[in-house]
Amino acid sequence: MPGDFDGTTSDSASHSTTRNASADHGGDVGGTVADAGFDWTRFDGVLFDLDGVITPTAEIHERAWGELFADYDYTEADYLAYIDGKPRYDGVRSFLSSRDVVLAEGSPDDPPGTDTVCAMGNRKNEIFNEILERDGIAPYPGSQTTLDLLEAAGIPAAIVSSSKNARTVLHASGLEDRFDVVVDGVVAVDEGVIGKPEPDMYLLGAERLGTDPARTVVVEDAVSGVAAGAAGGFALVIGVDRGAGADTLRSHGADLVVDDLAELLAERSSS
Repeated sequence: MPGDFDGTTSDSASHSTTRNASADHGGDVGGTVADAGFDWTRFDGVLFDLDGVITPTAEIHERAWGELFADYDYTEADYLAYIDGKPRYDGVRSFLSSRDVVLAEGSPDDPPGTDTVCAMGNRKNEIFNEILERDGIAPYPGSQTTLDLLEAAGIPAAIVSSSKNARTVLHASGLEDRFDVVVDGVVAVDEGVIGKPEPDMYLLGAERLGTDPARTVVVEDAVSGVAAGAAGGFALVIGVDRGAGADTLRSHGADLVVDDLAELLAERSSS
């Protein structure tokens, strides 16, 4: 998605090259699983995005956004280009800007509606929770197995998500007890932490997990998320391609791209 991050693409690519050359974990961290000879136990901790990485909540988010923006000829491409991975109000603002629509900012206390940026964000959240309560959510099988592997190996894991619904989703998916740390949109607001594509949320996640970023993995499906991981000096940024495109994820900082985390499990069992 060219133009989304001023200067991020080139900076991330340069940073990625430096990180790959200096990593002391062994193996060549390239663009394929085979190149990486991947082994989770080479790292001290793993920071996961939630929506689209652990659970298919991106699908619910997209449905909610689609309903919110039904009057604006909204498409899936809009979600990936303007919304995916961003805090809710930033997503509203970004999408409306793409349609040359300017609304008053309003307040986070605004009732759900369409009159302000915050009102629209609150309405989207309302729609999301209605869908989640009605339909439920289950983790991706490959992600569930990856969490099992990490737990068995004693490798701590954290959720780093822009969503303020992260804990609700974890509860609905039965995963609320599987993560040592959760840094979500609520924490970001409370702590005054800048959201993705800046690295601050991931750096806070590593700090709370007690791991050095240089020995910690970031797993992301959003362009803004891989850019954040690349900017943070992390050992490895894994992009999970749920629609953003492998080349796009790599160009924004992903060292390794897979369609599903199950691919890494398969590689580990065969290596």
